[in-house]
Amino acid sequence: MTETVPEKVNGHVKPQVSLLKFAPEPVVDEPGAAVAAAVEKTERPRRRVRIDSLRRVFVETREHGAYRAAVRHTAYTWGGARILAKRAWDSRTTARYERLIRAAEAAGLMEEVKEWEQRAQSYRAARHRRRMDMIRTMVYLPKALGYAAAATTGALLLLGVLLAWANQDVADVLTPIETVVDLVRWVAFFAGVIWEPALFVAPWIGLAAVWAVGRHQHTAPQWALPVRDRDMGGPITPHIVVVAFRDLGIAPLRKAIEGMGDVGAQMLSPIKIAGCGVEVDVTLPSGVSTEEIQGRRRKLAENLNRHEHEVFITIPPQPRTVRLWIADSGALDEPIGPSPLMLDENLTADYYTGAAPWGQNLRGDSVDVSVFQRHILLTGLSNQGKTAALRALALWLALDETVDFYIADLKGVGDWRGFLGLAQVLIQGPTDEHVAQAVDMVEWGVAEMQRRIALLEESGATDGVTRDMARNDERFRPVVLIVDEAQVAYGCGAKSLDGRPYGGSKATSRYFQAVKKIHDQGRAVNVTIWEGTQDPTNENLPKRSREGNHIRGSLVLGTEAQAVMALGEAPVAAGAAPHKLRRGLDKGTLVVAGEGIKLEAGQASVTVRTHFISGEDAITLTDRAKARRSGVSTRQVLEVEAPVDHLADIGAVMGADSRVRTQEVLHRLATLNEAVYADWTFADLKAELEPWGAAPYKSDGKMVVSRDRVQDAVLERLAGVDDDSDDQGGAED
Repeated sequence: MTETVPEKVNGHVKPQVSLLKFAPEPVVDEPGAAVAAAVEKTERPRRRVRIDSLRRVFVETREHGAYRAAVRHTAYTWGGARILAKRAWDSRTTARYERLIRAAEAAGLMEEVKEWEQRAQSYRAARHRRRMDMIRTMVYLPKALGYAAAATTGALLLLGVLLAWANQDVADVLTPIETVVDLVRWVAFFAGVIWEPALFVAPWIGLAAVWAVGRHQHTAPQWALPVRDRDMGGPITPHIVVVAFRDLGIAPLRKAIEGMGDVGAQMLSPIKIAGCGVEVDVTLPSGVSTEEIQGRRRKLAENLNRHEHEVFITIPPQPRTVRLWIADSGALDEPIGPSPLMLDENLTADYYTGAAPWGQNLRGDSVDVSVFQRHILLTGLSNQGKTAALRALALWLALDETVDFYIADLKGVGDWRGFLGLAQVLIQGPTDEHVAQAVDMVEWGVAEMQRRIALLEESGATDGVTRDMARNDERFRPVVLIVDEAQVAYGCGAKSLDGRPYGGSKATSRYFQAVKKIHDQGRAVNVTIWEGTQDPTNENLPKRSREGNHIRGSLVLGTEAQAVMALGEAPVAAGAAPHKLRRGLDKGTLVVAGEGIKLEAGQASVTVRTHFISGEDAITLTDRAKARRSGVSTRQVLEVEAPVDHLADIGAVMGADSRVRTQEVLHRLATLNEAVYADWTFADLKAELEPWGAAPYKSDGKMVVSRDRVQDAVLERLAGVDDDSDDQGGAED
């Protein structure tokens, strides 16, 4: 950045010209300050453990082929041993029958229960007979062995006698016995030769056997399997859902599922087709919280053979229940099609009864948004489709010729250029001067709101501006103020003539105060404000400002804390997770909470995939909207008016008098500025002085204003402005 050298005149530094009403004093660096700061940072190094680094070590390692192979073959072996052990246990016990009986009981199939009980009883009886026969065998075995040995010996001797008779040699009587002895000797010899190799090879043969069983059954995790063996995107069945929950690594959940008579089936509601996926409610057993399930979304998705972004977890009204929406594999990566605004050239809009076609929910159903008397806030990271989503609502509403637009685009790259000739005001640019004009525009909205409220009070209306009143009375036409990139306004430290900053989140901020006032009363008189902002923080989106919106939507965010700022605590606690969206891949996908948009029963938010309307298509729609209007002269540059400093004016008209009657103060104010103070009343004077502790009081039976109190109030306000400036400067440094 090029450093600006102050110009000198007669040896003195020439004051810098600024568009700001009060330019901040330049900061002069003391010699060596930068070096001292660098040394201090060097002396006190700070170590931080980066979450990204941990994730790379423990999660992204699975992308390596060697790591996947090691996990795969280990899982084959362990899984195969587990399967063989279960098969052996089932073959030697009635465990298989018990499982089938419990499942039949849970399903209410009592006939099958009786059948399996009979089979189990038959198995127990047969097993009992086998065991009794084995016991009897052990008793009679020695006697049987003796009989067998004697019979064998007798047979060999008889054979030897016959052989000796045939060969006329008595020695041949023992030949059969000697032959058997030699055979036993050779068997023992061969057994001795192969015994040690067999002992060495046998464990490896067993290991290969269990590995083969595990490989055949695909017992390894899906991500570790070869691509040809993976079951990604398969149909979601009750068995897959139960196994996915069982393998989440939550011990109480696993024990509860294994102990259920129906093997976990009672946890699930019927699986229903919902758009491009399925939906199922899962009732958790005691001791397992919904928060634990939400925290394992990635692992649950992998257990379900899906990517993380294809599984959404919300909290329905039922206690200890999570609702899963599981997308068909790859369905969320497909575009949703063009906006209905581009398909119907004769489409019209109605601010009062209509709804903007914004996009589709995850079920594939159309999502329409009613903007009638609603303040809107959209936020998200940069370049994720925030402006396009906000502009899409305005493009629909522009088709209602009764609506007036006042737009401040503080990015200034032409995203809203189509509204030139359509909006009453269009400010485009990111500088402090543009922010000042945007602040004046929003403050005009406050003045218009107050004017309408006064008209309603005069007419005696108590229900605000009704639809019939707005349609028939031009004085109550809907006014929509749009500030895109509002974080530029909140972060602006420039000051106006009265010393107040344009931006910031404190009570002295003109922009913040104007937005807050419109949030408080604007909707009742058809004055609403829509804001779009990036990367929400307490500095660029104050809490009081974000809480005043009726519709709050968020694109992808970086952290859960930002999601809470964007949508509020309740929607995030119920499962809204804009921080789980994929940056760059889920452009135009918003998580929306609030009024004006249809939510499923018991849900606090909805995920919307918005229709994308390009810049060229936006020009086409605005041209169509302009053709329906009689012609609008758009103001692109506003003359920034200095706001009236009521407190300073009151101090000025006090003069040298220590106390002045309130009636006289009002008279002097009207003389000073008739346009502003001609209609002031005692209540207006009190409302201005009371917050500063300088309210009128009685003296000698008459209401008076104290000069000293007013001066103290002015000094107190100036001190507060200076403190705010120091705080902002320190934060920026």
